[in-house]
Amino acid sequence: MTEPAPARRLAWSTAIFASATALSRVFGLIREIVAKNYFGVRGPINAFEIAFLIPNTVRALVADSALSGAFVPVFGELLEKGDRARAWRVASTLFWLMLMGLGTLTVLFILLAPWLMAPFPYKDELLVALSRILFPIVILLGLSGIVVGILNSYEHFTVPALTPVFWNIVIIIGLVVGVPRVDSEDAKLYVYAGSILVGTIVQFLLPLPWLRRLPGRLQFVLDWRDPAVRRVFVLMLPVTLALGLINVNALIDAIFAAQLIDPQIAPSAINSAFRLYMLPQGIFSVAVATVLFPRMARLAAREDFVGFRATVSVGLRQIGFLLLPASAVFAVLAVPIVRLAYERGAFTSDQTTVVAGALAAFTLGLTFNGTMLLLNRGFFSLQSPWVPTAVALGNLGLNALLDAVFYRLGIWGIPLATSIVNIAGTAALLVVLRRRSGRIGGRVLIDSYARIGAASVLSAGVAFGVWFGLDALVGRSLGGQIVSVGGAFLASVAAYLGLARVFRIRELEVLLSLRRRGGTTG
Repeated sequence: MTEPAPARRLAWSTAIFASATALSRVFGLIREIVAKNYFGVRGPINAFEIAFLIPNTVRALVADSALSGAFVPVFGELLEKGDRARAWRVASTLFWLMLMGLGTLTVLFILLAPWLMAPFPYKDELLVALSRILFPIVILLGLSGIVVGILNSYEHFTVPALTPVFWNIVIIIGLVVGVPRVDSEDAKLYVYAGSILVGTIVQFLLPLPWLRRLPGRLQFVLDWRDPAVRRVFVLMLPVTLALGLINVNALIDAIFAAQLIDPQIAPSAINSAFRLYMLPQGIFSVAVATVLFPRMARLAAREDFVGFRATVSVGLRQIGFLLLPASAVFAVLAVPIVRLAYERGAFTSDQTTVVAGALAAFTLGLTFNGTMLLLNRGFFSLQSPWVPTAVALGNLGLNALLDAVFYRLGIWGIPLATSIVNIAGTAALLVVLRRRSGRIGGRVLIDSYARIGAASVLSAGVAFGVWFGLDALVGRSLGGQIVSVGGAFLASVAAYLGLARVFRIRELEVLLSLRRRGGTTG
């Protein structure tokens, strides 16, 4: 039995977006490999991680995904009603308001940086200077949130997904060209920070030609009296809290890591594991949630709640089908994955062990992080953003509590706390969504996840067995590691797809239906 045509259209859009995102994640991994080769995870690089985390947290609170999460439902609803001119007027107003507001915030941060960064146990001059270089990315990503939101509302996903590729390329070039030309460790970190700023400028500029091809234009308009503009900001407050508090959790994690574990390795080790963890997360769950978000918003605007629930259910099953096996394989191959990705130059074998422990702990919550992302978008589509906000606030308190308990386990205790929080957040969102919109096929979901889970465990066992055999056979040169880890991944994929057919996992049929896309996908 195959999924209906809308599910195939979703699968095809998701596949295209995932492919573009996968490319950006691969380049992101290359960027991390280059950076770890120069800096490792011990020493001043930890000051850089904190300096970068601050603007990233602010960006999540007031720009980028948070802004897009409030903007897309309102902009999409106006388009759905045929009021295109007003939709673009609202977008233009928000563009200029964000430029003025975030510009003012950036100036204030640059002035107050010495006091804001004082609590962290790093060299003041280095930490303040790095944070000042990096903070202007908040403005650029805020404006990008408007541009990407418009493109996504018109179901243009590929170009926004590819812009991070060029962001990563610019940073890689900056590191490779700039770092060898300077002598001090501080100067090398300034090169890194400057490369990120230039890369963010490129990331903002690249989608603009595609924006000009749409049936509308951004103009210099400040119509803040429009109720739709006010509604975006009303929605943005809870959306900001719901999405931004996830990043506040990361800031809390960094504070525990720097203050209570080891400031010279813990923040950077956790971030290095997080970058690997985000590879499947960014490719799969972000793709599904991004592709589904405009569709869920349109269904909610039409009050088609049957279609809305069906779409959420399909999305949850697709995320489980893609992320559960990734979680299992990353857990059993954590050490060889980290060794292959990072262990060279300044990154030594003892650092591999630390980062691998953090990666294994992160993988426990991999699937649940993806489901939370989708469920949050579901509530934003319903224009009920206070629900995920309340859950995010609860998660914030739970995260801090678990950090206070688990940091005694060592560095990997912080990612373990994050994983448990993801599980709890998913459970809470599912309960509330069921009460709010009705049943979303709970029995089908449980049945699918049970089958997927069994296939994932077995395929992870295959992955470890193949890696163990090849590792003994080909050794641990770079080529040997590529063969052993790559062979293990290929074997696990083949085993998983075979088991999915044996276990009759219906999500495999959606994947196979891409071959039958034809004219029905539109």
